[in-house]
Amino acid sequence: MLFKNIIGQAQVKEKLIQSVKENRVSHAQLFLGSPGSGDLALALAYAQYISCENRLEDDSCNSCLSCVKYNKLVHPDLHFVFPSNAPIKEGDNKKEVTKSRRMEFMDDWRHSVLENPYLELYNWFENIQIENKQAVITVHESTEIIKLVSLKSYEAEYKVVIMWMAERMNEPASNKILKVLEEPPPKTLFILLARNQEKILPTIISRTQLIKISRLQDQEIIAALKSNHGADEKEASVIAPLAEGNWNEASRIMLNEEAAREQTDEYLLWMRNCFAFEKKISELLDMGDDFADKKREKQKMFLQYSLHVTRECLMIHLKGFDLVRLSEADKVSFGKFSQFIHPDNCAALANAMSEAFYHIERNANPKILFLDLSLKIGRLLRIKQPEMA
Repeated sequence: MLFKNIIGQAQVKEKLIQSVKENRVSHAQLFLGSPGSGDLALALAYAQYISCENRLEDDSCNSCLSCVKYNKLVHPDLHFVFPSNAPIKEGDNKKEVTKSRRMEFMDDWRHSVLENPYLELYNWFENIQIENKQAVITVHESTEIIKLVSLKSYEAEYKVVIMWMAERMNEPASNKILKVLEEPPPKTLFILLARNQEKILPTIISRTQLIKISRLQDQEIIAALKSNHGADEKEASVIAPLAEGNWNEASRIMLNEEAAREQTDEYLLWMRNCFAFEKKISELLDMGDDFADKKREKQKMFLQYSLHVTRECLMIHLKGFDLVRLSEADKVSFGKFSQFIHPDNCAALANAMSEAFYHIERNANPKILFLDLSLKIGRLLRIKQPEMA
């Protein structure tokens, strides 16, 4: 991965490159980024630059033996840790089940990352077909990595461990890796990638250098849509604000506008049925069945989208359309609905959706949860804003 191929993030790139030039590479770093910001791509480009045999002023050479191997993610001194949930196979004995199964997914991992360096969790779960399971980084992965980094490097100066979605480490895994993060073997670099700092043990954070990866700017997304997808200026200018700094979302809208429209229609139908819940119970039950048929990550994505729309509708209600990030079609769709979202019910609506998201992550029954959430939303939508004096 080359720095020049990464969208935006000029300041972070400069900081990482400068640390290598000045020989100030911290042994453990935490890249904290939002979805679609490019944290994984930056980690790969950083590791490749460190290992490059003929570094250029601001990038890897992309032609030395090390770069060739990095471009295929097969360099022997590059190691990955990622969440997974390997099924127990027929004939597995207890001893085998307690071993790390990271290598079983390594080919899938390489293919997924090479296909999309901006990989997100739901993409990964779809690729390995575990959308309805909880994937974690277990203590067995930590044990294996500790053994790997204790060995001498094969070719490069540094052994590099990229831990993707570090917040997915369970507590035993986090505790196991603490010592090696604090006192790693010489020339060992740990790069932890995470979305939510609060889900990582404070003792892990205290042992790492924090590097924040900001959301992409609209102009950066516009330029990328034009160069990567052949969008024209007008089309790219419409899509970029809707993506809210997320390159994956921008690509999804660009390549599948119909699916985005269906999501909007589904949300609006749900809200109408919630508002008239006494007469629409059968419709809500049917929608609950459809919701339950979605994979877990798709359920979470729909709830996240609902939270986003709730915020946008409140902004329309209070400030009009000047501050919202919606397409022209969505502005028409949500313009009338926004009258039902106001300061007296918005916080309660957001809390109900966030609570539902929390319980979906913890294997709640989706049919029961969806119906319960729908009834709560229906009551909240009927709260009228007091007349201004």
